[in-house]
Amino acid sequence: MKRIKCLFILLCALGTSVLSNAQEHVWKTETSNGYTYKYVTNDPMQARFYTLKNGLSVILSPTNKEPRVQAFIAIKAGSKTDPSTNTGLAHYLEHLMFKGTDKYGALDYAKEKPELDKIDALYETFNKTKDEVKRKAIYHQIDSISGVASKYSIANEYDKMMTSIGAQGTNAFTSFEKTVYTDDVPGNSLDKYMAVQAERFRNPVFRIFHTELEAVYEEKNRSLDNDGARAFETMLANLFKNHNYGQQSTIGTIEDLKNPSLVEIRKYYDKYYVPNNMGLVLSGDFNPDEVIKKIDQDFSFLKNKEIVPYTFQPEQEITTPIVKEVTGPDAEKIMIGYRLPNNKSKDILIAGLVGQILSNGKAGLLDLNLVKKQKLLWASVSVMPLIDYGMFVVSAAPTSGQTLDEVKTLLFQEIDRLKAGNFDQELLTSIVNNMKKSEIMESEHYSSRADALMEAFSDELDWRDQVAGVEDISKITKQQVVDFANKYFANNYVAVLKKKGESPASAQIEKPAITPVETNADQQSSFVKMIDELPSTKVSPVFLDYDKDIQRSKIGKAEILYVPNKDNQLYRLRYRYKIGKNNDLKQDLAAKYLSFLGTDKKSSEDISKQFYEIASSFSIYTAEDFTLVTIEGLQENFDKAVKLYEDLILNAKPDEEALTALKARLSKSRADMKNNKGAILQGLTSYAMYGKDNKFNYNFSDEALNKVTSKELLESIKKLNSYDQTIMYYGPESLKKLTSTLKKLHPVPKKFATPIAPKVFFQKQTDKNEVLFADYEMVQAETQWTRTGGNYDPKMQPVVTVFNNYFGGGMGTVVIQTIRESKALAYSTYAMFVTPRKVEDKYFVTAYVGSQSDKFKDATNAMNELLNDFPQLPENLALAKTQTKKDIENERITQDNILFDYLGARDLGLKTDIRKEIYEQAGAVSFTNLNDFFKKNIAGKPYIYSVVASEKNLTEADLKKLGDYEKLSLTEIFGY
Repeated sequence: MKRIKCLFILLCALGTSVLSNAQEHVWKTETSNGYTYKYVTNDPMQARFYTLKNGLSVILSPTNKEPRVQAFIAIKAGSKTDPSTNTGLAHYLEHLMFKGTDKYGALDYAKEKPELDKIDALYETFNKTKDEVKRKAIYHQIDSISGVASKYSIANEYDKMMTSIGAQGTNAFTSFEKTVYTDDVPGNSLDKYMAVQAERFRNPVFRIFHTELEAVYEEKNRSLDNDGARAFETMLANLFKNHNYGQQSTIGTIEDLKNPSLVEIRKYYDKYYVPNNMGLVLSGDFNPDEVIKKIDQDFSFLKNKEIVPYTFQPEQEITTPIVKEVTGPDAEKIMIGYRLPNNKSKDILIAGLVGQILSNGKAGLLDLNLVKKQKLLWASVSVMPLIDYGMFVVSAAPTSGQTLDEVKTLLFQEIDRLKAGNFDQELLTSIVNNMKKSEIMESEHYSSRADALMEAFSDELDWRDQVAGVEDISKITKQQVVDFANKYFANNYVAVLKKKGESPASAQIEKPAITPVETNADQQSSFVKMIDELPSTKVSPVFLDYDKDIQRSKIGKAEILYVPNKDNQLYRLRYRYKIGKNNDLKQDLAAKYLSFLGTDKKSSEDISKQFYEIASSFSIYTAEDFTLVTIEGLQENFDKAVKLYEDLILNAKPDEEALTALKARLSKSRADMKNNKGAILQGLTSYAMYGKDNKFNYNFSDEALNKVTSKELLESIKKLNSYDQTIMYYGPESLKKLTSTLKKLHPVPKKFATPIAPKVFFQKQTDKNEVLFADYEMVQAETQWTRTGGNYDPKMQPVVTVFNNYFGGGMGTVVIQTIRESKALAYSTYAMFVTPRKVEDKYFVTAYVGSQSDKFKDATNAMNELLNDFPQLPENLALAKTQTKKDIENERITQDNILFDYLGARDLGLKTDIRKEIYEQAGAVSFTNLNDFFKKNIAGKPYIYSVVASEKNLTEADLKKLGDYEKLSLTEIFGY
């Protein structure tokens, strides 16, 4: 539930007003429906800023494009304000805010509370006790009393309640200086949402604590297995030797995790969870005059308290470079960090522009001089402005045969180039134009608007400055950029070298003896029933009609699929060719090669610059069975962008040096993949599904890769347009004019070429239990279950959808309630029956548990029990059916997503929107239907277990208990 967000808020001032010049942005005050609010003139988001009598900040940004609302409740408290004796406390509290109050999550609070009081007291004794024998005895008491207390509570009622009102994305995250609770709710359920939130913050009860604590332990273990996270923490610790940005991690230390205090957590809640330190942010489909009145009524009980601001000893200036090393099994990289002033400083505005000059993904100094010329594997810049200080971090990874010191030298050469002013003035103009385009793109969705407003509130930024951000950036001069670079980029940096090697020994948190607690999953509190009975306006689903929602035309034999953009001047043009990786492995390599080629008139760097100058871009993606070219930008530059792309395809010149460098980078990237545990698990799972020859390891061997020639790749590039193709367009141009324009710009052959017959992979029939194992140095053990199901049948989809919502596809499902909430065996777990992408493919069952290695046996046993014995919980089934229908009622497939939905349906042999059948039939799905489905497809079946773990922690004997054992080499997994 934790995610650390480091966004450059200046890029999130969403809207289109920047397209006109020099608009006035000033604060003004207005009163409506008895409530006074502030707003910024010419704010495209039309945000209203209210402050209620108790100090609660309410920010409302109405938009009715979709019948949903993105909601954030932000508390200005995070790891920065954790007590030094209880690090990770803010994050603990975030988890506990999902446990309910005395009204929900409670079955009989009068009987539960005395038990909870005993647990609170026992934890205080536990924390003060050093003798391990005594600690275990106390923990045994905690475990025992927790079992008694759980009989009077209901697990996951918050998640179930939000699901019942149609919420999505229910989650929370804790960062340096904020904790944010997030829900995406239907507009017609907004009253219910606010009633739930008001109750949530009235009197939270910290129940089912010791099992939730195990989830936090697992989260800590995941961070110990993440080399990137450890490298970033090392960067912070050395940039900030006084400030809590560097001295306290968000999750907390192992020692503090072992010694939690419910008393301290309650003190923290009372101190920081007060209205004058909170913000409620809503963006979506609602009437702001009605909503503010409802919020005032629901949240007026919160009492204003004085907040003591966080204080710190100012950091000493860094006068000589600080270089640190972090070792671990993952790929090598380097991070170079500079300390910046706080986010109120005028220099922060320049910092964002400087970051774009160095790296914008297209035409920055690092992009063109290092990545485009293939001197590095990749490079990026991250600007992180925080309330007390900021950070400017340059990161990069070496290519084949390159040391991290050599990478550092290359990065500093580009920084020196910046300091000397060796960059074009036109680059500044191009950056501003691309920011304008990004603003339009981001403003298209209500959730992006809410996110920008939430970030501005929690980071204590003036919204006027955010609205005027791009205009203000456009006034920054080249000299100001140079002055900034010389002021901040000297020998005052921290460099973290992430090297290959053994991870340092870490004190793994041992599995305690936990007795599964009661979840009472089939029970419901009276509060939940009350929320369910609150009136709400009926929202009817909107289904796609592919014949009406998509207009069609043709250029020769190529079909054009067209959806108009009636909101702004952005377009997205795509060519979808019927040739993919399975037809020819060279297809994907050719697409990569193209990005480093020029023509007889333009270099590769020139082409990148020209695309960036007109705020446009192109990309090529090669899938298994198709290749997709995407060209996007402002409609006024449509012709220029398409001509640039078509000229490159037609006139690309071979570049042997570029190909040699590309092969070296690919070799390094392929080697790095072998060090990535996520990729290893993905490869094992593909092996389990398809066998020895599978989709994941269908790759060039090292020898075959080295033999590929420029001639072969150019042939693939130039032949691409000869294949059967579908043209997809979303934009403001009329279909008639688009067709006329494309006829001139995009030549379509009279007869399509026939591609090489594709490599076909057949899903493996699972006839016995097997274990596929890969050894990886890690604290956790990650296990994936797979088995192949039957052929695709659209008539099954209502049952499949309800089953997934009931069984293992979300926080309120049986799998989460059992494995995480009751048995405390994992942080992340799920189980799903997966629908194939194409009609010729088959369904498959997948399940996952990521747990401490010492929980492996218990975790796999727990999942196997669920996969064999179907729990029947009537309340959960009713909820799953409600969720299925509400999700569809409040979903709107719009823009070019209409085109992708149509193509997906076509691949499954469907001519209509399958959601209509699911919606109409979901309500009739019964336990008899689910039982029959479960017995036929899941229960009593053999599975293949894909396990990634350390041999130091799991023995071969442990694994053989599950099935026939096979340890796979990385070459077998990856195919090279």
